[in-house]
Amino acid sequence: MRRKMLVLSTVIIVIAFFSASFDDERKYKNLKVLDKNISEDQMELVMKEFKTALGVKCNFCHAKSKTDSTKMDFASDDNKHKHISRDMMRMTNRINKQYFKAVTEGGVRCYTCHRGEKEPKDPPKEVLEN
Repeated sequence: MRRKMLVLSTVIIVIAFFSASFDDERKYKNLKVLDKNISEDQMELVMKEFKTALGVKCNFCHAKSKTDSTKMDFASDDNKHKHISRDMMRMTNRINKQYFKAVTEGGVRCYTCHRGEKEPKDPPKEVLEN
């Protein structure tokens, strides 16, 4: 009986160890605004939205890996645009929370101001004059 308990305990520990290791590999690192438990599909949608809204590619916000220049280091904070993006996400989250009660009411998104450009464009003079 003692031997069975020892074997069972060992199996449980091994399964728990490998499960924890697998979870750590799947989780995204260094998320400060996005949900820490974001799914891969959700992350892909968010990144595609940024790329479309700003007309950029991944390297606009993400730094290259220091160990392999052919890869990106998505967790790195070395690119200043990543900090700006986080601030912009916080800003749009505050605006949407304060002024838009539900997604059906619309809301502010990156594309609202950027319209496919890295920098938001000023509105036409006619809009500013009225």
